[in-house]
Amino acid sequence: MRFGPFLVFSALWSVLVYAVLAHWAFGGGWLISGGTLDFAGGVPVEMASGFSALAAALVVGARKDYGRQALLPHNAVYVLLGAGLLWFGWFGFNGGSGFSTGDPSVLAFTNTLLCPAATLVVWFALDLIRGRKVTAIGAATAIIVGCVLITPAGGFVSPGWAMLLGALGAIPSYGIIVWRTRTRVDETLDVLAAHGTAGFIGILFIGFFAQETWNGVSDGLFYGNAEQLLDQVFAALAAPAYAFVMTFILLKAVGAVMPLRATDKEEAMGMDINQHGEEAYVTGEGAILLLPDDHDKVAVPVADPG
Repeated sequence: MRFGPFLVFSALWSVLVYAVLAHWAFGGGWLISGGTLDFAGGVPVEMASGFSALAAALVVGARKDYGRQALLPHNAVYVLLGAGLLWFGWFGFNGGSGFSTGDPSVLAFTNTLLCPAATLVVWFALDLIRGRKVTAIGAATAIIVGCVLITPAGGFVSPGWAMLLGALGAIPSYGIIVWRTRTRVDETLDVLAAHGTAGFIGILFIGFFAQETWNGVSDGLFYGNAEQLLDQVFAALAAPAYAFVMTFILLKAVGAVMPLRATDKEEAMGMDINQHGEEAYVTGEGAILLLPDDHDKVAVPVADPG
C-alpha cells in the first residue's frame, strides 16, 4: 500500500471505526449502556484491528511474490524483544484500565501475567504436535495472543479462569493462523488471529465466567446470569461486523481517489526506497545510491569504501 493513501485511510479509520467502537464500549454508547463488559479494549482495540486487517488484506490484495517464494520472518531476535516489551507494557495497558491501584487494577495486572503464560504453554504443545518443534516466532505470537485474550476480561474474571482462558483461547487463534497461511489472504502479521479472534474469545468468555465476587459488577452464565452472556454476544457480533464493513468501504473510497497499491516495479524495487527514499538494510556490496532525477535507475549498488 502506498504511503499517501495509507495516511488518509489511517486518519479516516481512527475517526470512523476506532472512535465509534470506543464510544460504543466506553463512552456511553449502546454496548456499555446495554450491559456489555469490556475492561481494557476488546471491542475498539482488539476486534476492531483484527477484522479491519482482514478487510484491508482483501481490498489491497497480496504482495506480488506471495505464494511464489518464501516470505519468512527476518529477525527472530527482534520479534522476541518486541513481544517481551509488549507483554511488559501490557501490564500498564490492562492494569491501568482500572484507573486506580485498587482491586480491579490488581486483578487485571495479575491476570495479565497468568493468561499469556497459559497461552504460551498450550502454544508450545500445539507447535510440538504440528511440527515437532517449539518455535521462537510461535512463542512471541502466543504471548501476544494471551495478552489480547485477557484484555477485555482482565478485571472481570478470577485468576483461575484467566489461566483457563489463556489455555483454551490459544487453540482458535492457532487454528486461524494455520488456515490463513493456506489461503491467498496476505495478512502477514496475523492480526485477525492474534487480535480479532483472541479479542472475540475474550469478550465471550466474560459472558460465561465473569464473577461478581471478584469484579464487583456482574456474574456470567456459569454463575447464574445468562443476560450477561447475551450482552457479550451482541458486542462480539456487532464490533467485528462494523469494523470489517467500514474498513472495506473506507479503503474502496480512498482507492477511488488515489491508487492504493504501488506498481509491481515499485514493489520489486522495495517500498522503503520508492516511498521514503531510504533503506533499512544494506544490500549487495554496500549502500544504495538514489538518483531522484531518473527513477528507472534508482537502485545502484555502491561499493563500501570501508
